[in-house]
Amino acid sequence: MVQINMAAREITVKVVYYGPALSGKTTNLQQLHELMSRGRRGQMMTLDTKGDRTLYFDFLPIEFGTANGFAVKVKLFTVPGQVMHKSTRKVVLAGADAVAFIADSQRSSASANAYSWRDMEANLKSNGIDFAEIPKVVQFNKRDLTDVKPLQEIKQAWGEVSTFPAVAIRGEGVLETFRELLRLLYRGMDERHSFGTKFGVSEEDFMKGVLSNFD
Repeated sequence: MVQINMAAREITVKVVYYGPALSGKTTNLQQLHELMSRGRRGQMMTLDTKGDRTLYFDFLPIEFGTANGFAVKVKLFTVPGQVMHKSTRKVVLAGADAVAFIADSQRSSASANAYSWRDMEANLKSNGIDFAEIPKVVQFNKRDLTDVKPLQEIKQAWGEVSTFPAVAIRGEGVLETFRELLRLLYRGMDERHSFGTKFGVSEEDFMKGVLSNFD
């Protein structure tokens, strides 16, 4: 959960990209990394493995300073999607403050999406994180492929959960998904920790601070 280091005047939040294998989690982080200003982008670490592009996690640190002298660090991770890496997914989800679920829009991927969603819920609960309360958005990626679910059908099925269409490989929908997740993340922190009052950071400040890292 949110880590607040008063001595170092640092606030660290953790965002995790979750979803089935090859749905586009790594692509989302790679695109965000490319969109960042060259002077501000951190090192992104990727470990590849056979059959799944991400064995452990990608790590993308984003940092900005608040008016009252705190450094806010936003750390982004992905999980490996393959079924065999269940224990690794649980470890990466530990301490998550928000999650972006990356689904494959193809009808043939419906069962894989459903399995991964249930897996995410179980892993959050086993880490002591309230599934209903954690800020989350769903991105339906690969909209450029054939036989994808219509957006209207997706919205009806997912109800109040924020959903975003995307073609992550082209960068479409990537920043929109991230921006909404940040908004929900801030509101969750403000509700739990009185973030705005304690640290002098409004929702607008937070959004501007993080997004100022992007061109």
